[in-house]
Amino acid sequence: MGGSSEGVRGLAALSTLPVELPRGRLVHGDEGSDEQPAMWVSESPVSAEVWAALRQAHRFSGLWPLLLDTLRGETRRPWDDGELWPASMGRPSEFDPEELLADWWDAYADGDDPWPGLADAVPVTQDQGAHADRCATALLADKPSLRLGLVAADRPSDAITVAGWQGAVNYTNDTAELSAVLRSWKSRFGAAVIGAGFADLYVSVAAPPGTLEEALYVAAEHFAFCPDNVWQGGSPSDLAGYAERLIDAPIWSFRWD
Repeated sequence: MGGSSEGVRGLAALSTLPVELPRGRLVHGDEGSDEQPAMWVSESPVSAEVWAALRQAHRFSGLWPLLLDTLRGETRRPWDDGELWPASMGRPSEFDPEELLADWWDAYADGDDPWPGLADAVPVTQDQGAHADRCATALLADKPSLRLGLVAADRPSDAITVAGWQGAVNYTNDTAELSAVLRSWKSRFGAAVIGAGFADLYVSVAAPPGTLEEALYVAAEHFAFCPDNVWQGGSPSDLAGYAERLIDAPIWSFRWD
């Protein structure tokens, strides 16, 4: 499991963190058969202050903090019940994000609508780390029961792959494909994964689209990445209506049914 090249590598860095962690434990994937733990998971909710401190420490510790949601009515899933499969994942660097998105678009979009191509980058004019902290604070205000996960990942985009998260298994069985797209969103929109649930993903976005024209291209990427976001994302359930909700949105959330 890869850790930051700038600091202590792997989950051994738990003992070097600058804040006191809530009670928690190391969790192994594949129902405990993996030799290396997939991640560290707290037993109780985490505060926004602790999350921000851990986010700031990532460049030294190599441990990226995730806010952990669960399956409604089954609070142990997926983090406590061996539903993580890190050994089954590929490497995000093996995938081309535009090829992935174009292939998914062709598979799920109306056949008369050609893939529009990647959205242009939006200039980042704010501190991305501080923005991620604000988004984590907002997410915790809405979902105060979220727990803490720590993953030995160099990049926020890769944390779900390193942990072996299976939230989009009905869409892709290799989470590294999602991380490849998230890497691209990091470079174009200042995006960072801040949380995950049973089939949900929460991403802070420091440079979201500011106009409907920009948002339409981003909406096409979102549809390719997670069609359920548009199909089941509320009214109106078309791409234009979805795009309007992306304008200046500081957090992108996804749910695979």
